[in-house]
Amino acid sequence: MEEIKHRMVNVNGIRMHIAEKGEGPVVLFLHGFPELWYSWRHQILALGSLGYHTVAPDLRGYGDTEAPSSSDPNSYTCLHIAGDLISLLDLLGADTAFVVAHDWGAIIAWYLCLFHPERVKAYVCLGIPYLPRDPDMSYVETLRAKFGDDFYVVRFQEPVKMEEELARVGTKEAITRMLGNRAPGPAIMPKEEPFGPRGFQAPLPSWLSEQDINYYASKYQKNGFTGPLNYYRAVDLNWELTAAWSGMQVKVPVKFIVGEIDGVYTTPGVKKYVENGEFKKNAPFLEEIVVMEDVAHCFNQEKPEEINSHIYQFIKKF
Repeated sequence: MEEIKHRMVNVNGIRMHIAEKGEGPVVLFLHGFPELWYSWRHQILALGSLGYHTVAPDLRGYGDTEAPSSSDPNSYTCLHIAGDLISLLDLLGADTAFVVAHDWGAIIAWYLCLFHPERVKAYVCLGIPYLPRDPDMSYVETLRAKFGDDFYVVRFQEPVKMEEELARVGTKEAITRMLGNRAPGPAIMPKEEPFGPRGFQAPLPSWLSEQDINYYASKYQKNGFTGPLNYYRAVDLNWELTAAWSGMQVKVPVKFIVGEIDGVYTTPGVKKYVENGEFKKNAPFLEEIVVMEDVAHCFNQEKPEEINSHIYQFIKKF
């Protein structure tokens, strides 16, 4: 880990923490929730030793990056986050970059490809397929209609309430449960015990050490969950702001990787969408779909060597 360098940079009006290694074409890693730059530690080291400049920021509101107006989700739209990343690429002197992204990072990366395809050389997407905007129904309304009031994205809309629930469970325990979750989707959060039974201590998965979980917990204990939860609370504002991109295809080269038991992939309708050609229709330069057997949601950490190989085999073609 001492090979990974850290610095603070000014981008788009905020202070951003980035972790990086190596020289060469930029590979930009975008993390999800409840993750940090740290979720890419294996990939930063591996690709940074193969002739690439690997860069993993803490996204806006996460970790050591500034959380502007943390009580106001209006500062966490896809336009803000994409703006942060374009500003970061400019600072790095990178006209284009390879993008590798997971979970919420993957959603942001799809927006980046949609808004600025000329800046993305190729995209390795982990877990979240591109879903074009439905002009007739907002995101929360759509998810509520499909999965009910207890679907996690719907529940995350409640300010203060979710933060209180996370505090009740405890930061370290909540992160352990979320990162180690192997339950098939859709992700339902009962109002009584949204993060699982009271008093239960989740075992650490084999791929996550006590040191790893302590690092995550230390950052969330310091800064709280409100900034990261604002990404979910801004999804309907994203829907309003992206009306001009309704029905548009994403036209960058894409490799899509997903875990066979990933909660997103096993959510009703997602597997069919990925496999029946609709995904390819909306992302016509989708070159490859990889479904990893017996792997859950955080597979960039669960199976790092396989993911490193998948990334390298794809981006070296360019």
